[in-house]
Amino acid sequence: MTVYLLNSLVAPVNFDKHRAVEVTFKVATLEEVRQLLQREGFVSAVGHEGSAKLLTQLLGIPVPVNRVSVWMEPGDTAVHFYLKKRLPEGAVLSAEELAKLDYWLVISTVKEKER
Repeated sequence: MTVYLLNSLVAPVNFDKHRAVEVTFKVATLEEVRQLLQREGFVSAVGHEGSAKLLTQLLGIPVPVNRVSVWMEPGDTAVHFYLKKRLPEGAVLSAEELAKLDYWLVISTVKEKER
């Protein structure tokens, strides 16, 4: 099982490999996320510096900028940092600017589903 930290609400699954999966999402608190990431470790797929800095501040855990593609497998979990407001095209915000916006922290899990 891998735990990913993402700055989107997308659950990326390779449908060439898995024809059907079930993904569950639940809103989480900062403390729930902090405990999960500390207990399980995680792969950062946070591709923007401002988001990584803000998550580092919020969670008290170093969150590296890591612009990678992720393919979640059954059994994987992701923590999603998701802004409640869509930013204008091309907008890149600093941690300070992001801190002023509302967001959700969401935990998702992927399970294999029979066709």
